[in-house]
Amino acid sequence: MASFNSGLVFLDPVPSDIEVSQSINPAPINLIAESIGLLPSEYDLYGSNKAKVSLAVRQRLSHQNNGNYVVVTGINPTPLGEGKSTTTIGLAQALGAHLGTKAIACIRQPSQGPTFGIKGGAAGGGYAQVIPMEEFNLHLTGDIHAIGAANNLVSAAIETRMFHESQQSDKALFSRLCPAEKDGSKSFSSIMIRRLKKLGIDKTNPNDLTEEEISKFVRLDIDPSTITWNRVLDVCDRFLRGIITGVGKAENFERKTGFDITVASEIMAVLALTTSLADMRDRLGNMVIGMSKSGVPITTDDLGVAGALCVLMKDAIAPTMMQTVEQTPVLVHAGPFANIAHGNSSIVADQIALKLVGEDGFCITEAGFGADIGMEKFFNIKCRYSGLTPQVAVIVATVRALKMHGGGPDVVAGKPLSHVYKEEALDLVRAGCSNLIHHIKNVTKYGVTPVVAINKFATDTQAELDLVAQLSLEAGAYAAVVANHWAKGGAGATDLGLAVKAACQASKDAGSPFKFLYPLSLSLKEKIETICFEMYGAVGVEYTELAEERLAKYTEAGYSHLPICMAKTQYSLSTDAAAKGVPTGFKIKVRDVRAAVGAGYIYPICGDIMTVPGLPTRPGFYDVDIDLETGRVIGLF
Repeated sequence: MASFNSGLVFLDPVPSDIEVSQSINPAPINLIAESIGLLPSEYDLYGSNKAKVSLAVRQRLSHQNNGNYVVVTGINPTPLGEGKSTTTIGLAQALGAHLGTKAIACIRQPSQGPTFGIKGGAAGGGYAQVIPMEEFNLHLTGDIHAIGAANNLVSAAIETRMFHESQQSDKALFSRLCPAEKDGSKSFSSIMIRRLKKLGIDKTNPNDLTEEEISKFVRLDIDPSTITWNRVLDVCDRFLRGIITGVGKAENFERKTGFDITVASEIMAVLALTTSLADMRDRLGNMVIGMSKSGVPITTDDLGVAGALCVLMKDAIAPTMMQTVEQTPVLVHAGPFANIAHGNSSIVADQIALKLVGEDGFCITEAGFGADIGMEKFFNIKCRYSGLTPQVAVIVATVRALKMHGGGPDVVAGKPLSHVYKEEALDLVRAGCSNLIHHIKNVTKYGVTPVVAINKFATDTQAELDLVAQLSLEAGAYAAVVANHWAKGGAGATDLGLAVKAACQASKDAGSPFKFLYPLSLSLKEKIETICFEMYGAVGVEYTELAEERLAKYTEAGYSHLPICMAKTQYSLSTDAAAKGVPTGFKIKVRDVRAAVGAGYIYPICGDIMTVPGLPTRPGFYDVDIDLETGRVIGLF
């Protein structure tokens, strides 16, 4: 691409993220598309700064070898975050804008919950971010809203079906589900044919069904106590974790239920793990919302709603293309949290990026939170369904977080940092590196090459940075590099880029020996325990009565072949968020288990992890407003 004058000027001190973003004039997104080889027919513009990329590009480039596949992960973070998204973007800028290599960053769309809560957005930061950052962090191209609409349509379908079945006879239900046309004829919709086949009824004419077949067809007979499907919203609203529905006079059909945050919806996971429109339709139809009173899994196809879900999601399946501050391309797609979902951007975005960059290029994809959860799920779930082979895992660490893991005071969002985080404290850094070393060793269990990125803060001393690098190399990291991309953009991460290039080549020279942590043939409990023992260092796993019950039901239903998606705190290797460093002698308590059959995994819920975060006393929304003269967003970080 011929250089577009963006007006980028590196300032010291670095302004706020939104000030940096708004100081830059983004290149027209069609120029970014052309620079990576997209044809005009392969993307749809959403204004001048965003475009949806067609999945068809994969077919056109199917003959081309994939590029290098790099996942960015991190140590267990502080509540402030350690710059994993910033490092993902900074590394892509280094490779693409400074080292003459094709590189595409693949990241998740942020939830508005954290955006207006504690953590903020996920565009990166400083001079290593996606721009315009306010467009990235707010609405984007509407994918999360589509997921919310689809998810809540399922909730409405569940309770509507239970209500009508409680009020009507088999005959009345059948006459309403298959109403007669003016000429007296009746017909099944295509989704009804799916249900008939599931029931073993090989008939296509409603008039041919016996009374027994009619009863089987119209009665889902959902057991309310088994329903695991919740409504969702993209807000951190703790007061909707538990609600009662159906209290209106016209319904009088009460049921205890609750809300999840939208990014925890199984539909979000389906979007992230799907490989085509047809695959997405199947996955959406296979989602299990609960069991019948006789123990039969009830799916969204049974509810008759899966086709409508696919229609609502048909535009969301295409990744959104944006750009970094240095005009390198970014694909933004899907946004599942790593603590309560599988925490990775989409398979299709990575597939597109790997083809577009070519054999010598790089797809830099990010896994959420620490390597114990986001990276583990990237390897065991995402790579299992994509068939893609990663070469390198970049582990992001900060001196601040290592000091906390070494015994430093709690880091609390909104409160001033203790002086120990602003002064040299080599003993704390040395002790805290135990957490980093644990993650380095975990990466090697997958046959992937670990590279440590030490995200530099202004308060770090050279001795602290040198100590982290030394201990990382001694633990088996291929390289440990200090990076200052937040302040200097890609130029601050060129050493990291060179290390990643060398590590990818070394991995390829070794045959890219990637392997999974466990085979799918293990029982659900065996897979759970493998993760707990190998990734976290637990000495045991305990299950509540509810968890035992659901594991047994899911095994009986034929779901024991699915991989595991652990829902646990991101702040510790254990389920105790306060247990820093490398805890020992702990057990993991599984309090509930849910089946995301459409997405393709079983997820145990551990400890006190919540599927709707709460807001702090002073949420981020206090600072967000609009300049009425210019129309610009202000206060967004």
